[in-house]
Amino acid sequence: MIRTLFIAAPALIVAACATAPTITPAPVVAAERAFAEDGYARGVKASFTAYAAPDAVMFAPQRVYVHDFFNVQPDAPPDASGPHLVWWPLAAGISSSGDLGFTTGPYAYDEDRRGYYFTVWQRQPDGEWKWVIDAGVEADAAAAPGRGAPVDYLPVATLGSVSPDTAFSDVMVIEGKMASEAQQDARAAYEGKLAPEARMHIEGLVPATDEASRSTSLQVRPATLSLTPLGGGASGAGDLVWTYSSAEWTVGESPATGFVVRVWQKREAGWQIVFDELI
Repeated sequence: MIRTLFIAAPALIVAACATAPTITPAPVVAAERAFAEDGYARGVKASFTAYAAPDAVMFAPQRVYVHDFFNVQPDAPPDASGPHLVWWPLAAGISSSGDLGFTTGPYAYDEDRRGYYFTVWQRQPDGEWKWVIDAGVEADAAAAPGRGAPVDYLPVATLGSVSPDTAFSDVMVIEGKMASEAQQDARAAYEGKLAPEARMHIEGLVPATDEASRSTSLQVRPATLSLTPLGGGASGAGDLVWTYSSAEWTVGESPATGFVVRVWQKREAGWQIVFDELI
């Protein structure tokens, strides 16, 4: 009987591996598309509050807590005759624990494309997906594929951390060093930090998705930045972390302010940026 158990055990392991679900960003993409469809049908206030996590943030243009922001806005049905806000995902990623992900793609008012949105999603205790941060930049999206186009999936991480807190703490140490470096040279602060698949967003430019376009994106950014961390979160597997910081810089002699939003993924080379946006 003992021999039978030892023989059966490997077979059970193989069967379990064969039936284990493959983690992909598909649930995050589905949540984003449902959010967009709901926004078209019910309007911005109803859809944004329905799909936002309790502590979700966005920029309007300063940081606001979504529910607090919309609670003081008047209720109004969408204007059938007016332009509708529409958006659709073209790139997405998810943690290996399947509880944290993101999507990004164009947004438009009807057919008037205005730029690119970015949303981080977190699976809630009841299994529903809610977004925790929503941001975007104005840029030329005319050449982007349309709604229904295939979505580019970021490869899922194969490494994790001992806990979400450890992952977030480790990333914040790196972000602290980058912030210190950015006060002297914001572009050099990114050296060795960008994953090969990293996407970079900035006002006025199409998303940078390769080495050449990322170099261009960095060159048009401020030469120096003063960054202050504001928050973020980590996946259950400790393999995906999102952060956001306030940013201050100068344009000529005039002060300017904004935000930097990032997603980090744990890899063999260490923590690397897979998404970065200067708003």
